[in-house]
Order: sequence, then structure tokens, then C-alpha cells
Amino acid sequence: MNLRSALLAATVLAAAPVAAQAQAVSGLYIGAGAGANFMQDQRINQTSFPQVATPVSATNLRGSRGVNMGTGFTGVVSVGYGLGNGLRLEVEGGFIQNRFKKVGGNAQVGVANFGGDEYKYTGMVNALYDIDPAVFGLGTLPVIPYVGVGVGYAWAQHKNARILGFVPATPGVNTPFGQYQFRSNDGEGDFAYQGIAGVAFPITAVPGLSLTAEYRFMGLVGERTYTYQYASNRPQLGGGVSTRANLRFNEDYNHSVMLGVRYAFNAAPPPPPAAPIAQAPARESARTYLVFFDWDKADLTPRARQVVSEAAQATTRTQVTRIQVNGFTDTSGTPKYNQGLSVRRAQSVANELVRDGVPRSAISIQGFGENRLLVPTANGVREPQNRRVEIILQ
Repeated sequence: MNLRSALLAATVLAAAPVAAQAQAVSGLYIGAGAGANFMQDQRINQTSFPQVATPVSATNLRGSRGVNMGTGFTGVVSVGYGLGNGLRLEVEGGFIQNRFKKVGGNAQVGVANFGGDEYKYTGMVNALYDIDPAVFGLGTLPVIPYVGVGVGYAWAQHKNARILGFVPATPGVNTPFGQYQFRSNDGEGDFAYQGIAGVAFPITAVPGLSLTAEYRFMGLVGERTYTYQYASNRPQLGGGVSTRANLRFNEDYNHSVMLGVRYAFNAAPPPPPAAPIAQAPARESARTYLVFFDWDKADLTPRARQVVSEAAQATTRTQVTRIQVNGFTDTSGTPKYNQGLSVRRAQSVANELVRDGVPRSAISIQGFGENRLLVPTANGVREPQNRRVEIILQ
């Protein structure tokens, strides 16, 4: 798969309108990460000497075998907002450092040593999507995979960069005819893009805190031209005169592996272990049954199926003229999303009643979203008792 295909696939997945998962980030969060950056070799596409009437062609590095880069450091900090359905939007600032190791020679230019560093300062806007493992039939996992894409701007600086080499007396023979050097602290910016794939490890003891591990690919768009100071010990190579040289570098591709931490500010604490998920207490009368649901779920647990079965059996022992199935949610999530979720929960219970022998024509379905809370709470609170469906036998 090439880069464009990978970014397109990540973009489609990040934008897909799928259901939210239980571990989705909702609200403001911050994050930071650090690790190693592996920068692909660059190439020098052109070397020009604008202050010299006759170009110093012998020191033209164009066509060199490439600029070799050493493994470097990268770090990012980010501020984002989770929409509660798996999608997250964030802005980030980053830093990347790699050391110049060597620039290859050609028939006219002897093998040169390259020193110094390339620093990149980045500002990006990212869209990320937390993947619910249950969507792929994996159930509950201790990690939350995520993917994302980003666009922004990167300032790439050649910090204390230097090229030291020689021009051979005979092309292809390492007998020096003259020595030369290039030095620079110049920088230039470009638009940048990136793809992100990682996993988050929620720390259950601290709600909202997660450790992260991720891979990133970042590329800079187009070419960059850096100003170097040039000098040589040979008059034929411009010796005796310190002049300016413009070196044009092409692609700048980076592969990063990072470990980090993320904290979501409004994460709700986990429910108490003894809190019932599905029960059948009678709230209004002996013919009212309550079925409880996991957070952001509309599928029935084994205990919930047992409650529905008890309600279905009760219709055979008493005179029932109508069965009301009313769905509700807690206050986490948006009102529009909660309204749809309450209807899906009610439909799941109604379908189970039909499988237990209750005529479909006797059942009426209604969703009330986050209205009519069983336990009054503030907005955004995950309350297990409010995630319910009422079965009312009349």
C-alpha cells in the first residue's frame, strides 16, 4: 500500500459515522509523547552559486547518492476535544531532531562528510478515531486502538550543518585536487502531513489517564532551498573567496515511534463493582420490569435477557391488554445521540419479547433519551441506573 492509499484509508475510517464505544473520550483532553525518529535519506537536487559569475561546477553536489540521516529524537504536546463517539480533534506542536551523517559523492565530487543537525518545529491539526474492539468481534480489550491523519506546517532548520569534502584530480579516483566546505544555520518552512496509528492503555485507578504507544509518518510537501556559506582552498573551486551557495533538498520523510500519556478532564469514574447492571425491581407496580444496559450499548446482557423472559412469562399469567417498552439513557453524550440510543434499546427489548412469544402487535415502543432520569444527575454523568428500558404490563 502506498502513502496516498494509507492516508486515504485512515481518513475514511476517521470520518465514518459509526456508533460510539464505551471508552470514547468526551470533552477536553491533553497529551504528550516522546520517542525516536527515523528520517529517510534526502537528496540534493541542485547546488547553485549566485554570487559567482562562473558556476563552480566541480562542487555541484547534484546527483549525489543521498544525504544519510542518523536516528534522532521527536516529541509532541497536544490539546484536543473528544466528541464522545470515538472521533477526536486536536492541535499539536512538535519537535524532531536528526543528525546529518554523510552525503554521497559522484564522479566529480569526492565522498563528503556531513555534520550538524536538522531540526523541525511542527504545528499540526489532527483528526483521530478511537476504534471499538467490539466492532470487530474482539469484545473488551485492555487497549484502545486509534488511527488519525493530520495537516499543518513544519519549519526545517539545518543547525550547524557542514559538508566537508574534496574534488578528485581524476574523476572516480580518490586523489584530492582540492578541498571545499559548506556551512549553514539556515531554515525553511513547508506544509506537512502525517498519518498516525496507535493504542491507548487506560489506567483504571486514575479515570481519564491513559498511556499511549504510536507510530507516525510525517512528510513535508515540495523542496526546500537552504543558504550555505561556501569556501575552498583552490582558486579553480572558488578558493580565496567565501561565497554563498544554495542547496536544494527534496523529500523529507520521517517515521516516528513514541510513548506518551493522555489525560481527559471529564472522564467519569468507573461504576462500583457491586452496582447492578441488569435488575428487575418494580418501580411503579409489580407489573413493571426494568432492564439495564452497559454504557453506550443497546445489546442485551445475559441478566437483561432473563428479566425480559420473566416479563414475557408474566403476560401468560395475567390479563394484559398492552405492553409499553420505554427506552432511556444517562446524560453522557449529546441529547440527539441519546434520543436515538434510547430507541435502539427499546427495540432490542421488544425484539427479545417477540422471541419469547409475546405478539408484536401488543407492544408499543418509545424512546425518551436523557429525559425522566431515574437518578437525577448533572449533564455528562454516566449513571448506570439511568441506562434502562421499562417494560410496563397494562
